[in-house]
Amino acid sequence: MAKVLVSDPIDQVGIEILSQVAQVDVKTGLSADELIKIIPEYDALMLRSGTRVTQEIIEAGTQLKIIGRAGVGVDNIDVPAATRQGIIVVNSPEGNTIAAAEHTLAMMLSLSRYIPDANASVKGGKWDRKSYIGSEVYKKTLGVIGLGKIGSHVATVAKAMNMKILAYDPFISKERADRLGCTLVDLDFLFAEADYITLHIPKTPETTHLINAETLAKMKPNVRIINCARGGIIDEEALVEAIESGKIAGAALDVFEQEPLGESRLRELGSKVILTPHLGASTEEAQVNVAIDVAEQIRDVLLGLPARSAVNIPGLTPDVMEKLRPYLRLAETLGNLVGQLAGGRIERLTVKLQGDLAEVNSQPIVIASIKGLLSQALRERVNYVNAAIEAKERGIRIIETKDASVRDYSGSLYLEAQGSMGEHSVTGALLSNGEIRITDLDDFPINVPPSNNMLFTLHRDMPGIIGKIGSLLGSFNVNIASMQVGRKIVRGDAVMALSLDDPLPEGLLSEITKVAGIRDAYTVKL
Repeated sequence: MAKVLVSDPIDQVGIEILSQVAQVDVKTGLSADELIKIIPEYDALMLRSGTRVTQEIIEAGTQLKIIGRAGVGVDNIDVPAATRQGIIVVNSPEGNTIAAAEHTLAMMLSLSRYIPDANASVKGGKWDRKSYIGSEVYKKTLGVIGLGKIGSHVATVAKAMNMKILAYDPFISKERADRLGCTLVDLDFLFAEADYITLHIPKTPETTHLINAETLAKMKPNVRIINCARGGIIDEEALVEAIESGKIAGAALDVFEQEPLGESRLRELGSKVILTPHLGASTEEAQVNVAIDVAEQIRDVLLGLPARSAVNIPGLTPDVMEKLRPYLRLAETLGNLVGQLAGGRIERLTVKLQGDLAEVNSQPIVIASIKGLLSQALRERVNYVNAAIEAKERGIRIIETKDASVRDYSGSLYLEAQGSMGEHSVTGALLSNGEIRITDLDDFPINVPPSNNMLFTLHRDMPGIIGKIGSLLGSFNVNIASMQVGRKIVRGDAVMALSLDDPLPEGLLSEITKVAGIRDAYTVKL
């Protein structure tokens, strides 16, 4: 009989589901060494946020088939290590959607009506009505940043309260926004018009401190900000200064840059700020939902069935996995690259498998391409199971073609993305040693390996332009690891691909576009 280890407290209903197919041992509070010692005897591991599953633990789990996280985030699990070992990692991406959305709405209403402070006042023996004259949300404008599942639910409920909904999400189609009753706008317009702003986006390098001194200055003085998404999206010091100076009216925060929240000026802002200790998913229903969701997935995998919310590659046998792994890496890299080049909202992705690649099972490669395409927007929320669904919800049309006659390489992959900001294409191939090569960019032939930081330019093929770019990068202390130019005709248009040792400093891209002969320039982070 299979054995399942539950290393963090979960709802009893999850234990009962697992018990249908396995012996279930609940052992909480284990140290890493204790877990390494006992994990070899288990087929599955179920946890929440308290257990950290490292590479050492995963490698010790020689019988493990699945690791289940009863929640959304899997940052406490070494997912790449699990994938290398052929272990499926699952989570519950929707189990706390309603809980997080309702907490957001509760925070907005509490902030508007001073409920926490009024409650404390009455319990303290006072009857002070004048100090707590609030504001109605009726007919006010709510700015929703991020129209994923949680943001969409917030928008739907707020719309029912007769709020006007502005939304910013560059990866959502206008049609979907219309169905939700939202008006898609750019961030500056949202900042200028919203009476309330709620955040529903992951924390990424691009969204870190999205709310800062500069963006706060663009907002109405009566605006109230709600963040039940991720800490670090708001610059807390800038927020404190904006509230103290009266630039904005207040904020309600459930997440913080450092958790637990230590010494912070946020605590000193009285009724203008509401603070809760990361309670977004803390409802009885949500805890039951995530326990049921993940327990059912573990049960199914132990019975030989597929998991529905795997965050790595589900349902592939070790021999198929071994064969496709390099191609999946190629597809995900190219998807990430073409998505960044196209920018904005993607409307169509064309995936063409060429040469020998046209003979393999195409579905995982297409899904890997979509996952790469959406990775900048969704980060850990997109996986090989939900990538196609996420693309469909965003109105992205996927076109798959095969052409075995293309024989520049034994097998190559062509991706073309069309979006609100234009159209770009990229082709890549695998060398005999498994190394990825970018072989074509927007129909210009090149041959460069992908790197963490890249710069691409479209320019006029003319003497001196390469030297100007090199000098400009050097003046900003940016080191070039490799560089190649692709062109079709002499003195015509050309592309330049540069691999950089460091990210491009802020403002340098605009300086590059000012160089005579440069038609366009793009930075890519892989």
